[in-house]
Amino acid sequence: MALNLLYSNDRKGQYPASWYAATATPLAPFAPLQGEAKADVCIIGGGYTGLSAALHLAEAGRSVILLEANRVGFGASGRNGGQLGSGQRMDQEGLEGLMGREDAAKLWQLGEEAKDLVKSLIARHGIDCHLKPGVAWTGSSPSEARDLHDYGRFLEDRYGYDQIEQLDEEACFALCPSPDYKGGFLDHGAAHLHPLNYALSLARAAAAAGVRICETSEVTTIEDGSPVLVKTEQGHVRADQLILACNGYMGGLNRQVAAKVMPINNFIAATEPLGEDTARVLNRDVAVADSKFVVNYFRLSHDGRLLFGGGESYGYRFPSDIAATVRKPMGQIFPHLKDVKIDYAWGGTLAITMKRMPYLARLAPNILSASGYSGHGVGTATHAGQLMALALQGESDGFDTMSRVPAPAFPGGPAMRNPLLVLAMTWFSLRDRLGI
Repeated sequence: MALNLLYSNDRKGQYPASWYAATATPLAPFAPLQGEAKADVCIIGGGYTGLSAALHLAEAGRSVILLEANRVGFGASGRNGGQLGSGQRMDQEGLEGLMGREDAAKLWQLGEEAKDLVKSLIARHGIDCHLKPGVAWTGSSPSEARDLHDYGRFLEDRYGYDQIEQLDEEACFALCPSPDYKGGFLDHGAAHLHPLNYALSLARAAAAAGVRICETSEVTTIEDGSPVLVKTEQGHVRADQLILACNGYMGGLNRQVAAKVMPINNFIAATEPLGEDTARVLNRDVAVADSKFVVNYFRLSHDGRLLFGGGESYGYRFPSDIAATVRKPMGQIFPHLKDVKIDYAWGGTLAITMKRMPYLARLAPNILSASGYSGHGVGTATHAGQLMALALQGESDGFDTMSRVPAPAFPGGPAMRNPLLVLAMTWFSLRDRLGI
């Protein structure tokens, strides 16, 4: 029997024991789907993608039923590092080589629209998610720092992006006193937030707009057609149009997506409140991501904890001691915190693609899918939901641009892709450790 990632590391219908869940404004459970239902649009998945699509469609007058196997914001949307980054997951130089200047410029603009969309939703719906500006990118070697400086200048020269503050080694250490970092840049246009509170507030807004949200309603089968038929264990939905917003939890619902989007796990720890020791971590209230292939990312919480994401895990089950998994890279970046108490540690399942760019696709005339955000999902997933909502209304320019990004299948299919990932991650993490 295939491993079901919906439940292999988590309890059905429950959020993980994360700092986010402990500090979120709770949302009462939505009733599961029972019996037969009809809607203009059915959405599978209650993360940023599905909630954004549902909200935008309902505001456009469509009837929407959203089916979530666990709770809204249960997956990566409620567990991630909370970083709202600029552009796309692949850098613009890489995109220009992959797509050409014209499409790369469109993708940059779409990335900026994604940030603006998140910020506008937070403002419009009065979402309390501790949104703060600033994400720093750091290099662990002089050459990595120079590459980041060059890229910051490239963004300003080519795209007119004027939100970059260059950080030499001294300025980087003043911002983030880690002996590991040799420089980088601070992106003032990026931001960070409480990801679960953001997701829960999107669900509140969607429900208020008329979306019928059904939690603990795992989809078992999809029957294509017009209308499409979506079945759960306790009911079914007939809908004119369908959106798949499952990301790392697609399972066997669609083979085309599963071939190109692979689930992986990532881990975050929250230390005890640091008090005056916050100055030994960050001297400005910004988030940080480094240039390692196995990326470390961190920020301070609003109650003064270090929220640190990192660590490697191979296979789909979480390690038995997540805190120890995260403590290893955290100790490399902040050796002076090697004995700090960790109050919370949790894992999450996200999804990646071969190109580390999201996979948006029209799977049938009335079925759209978006997933594979590769660690860049706060903005991109929210935006993908809006782009799919627009595409279902006949405005597909943005969706079509994103869907033109090449999305090769993982070699060997599901049976081989996890061993291949282990090999790749082992090699790149070795490179990180050797500094090559």
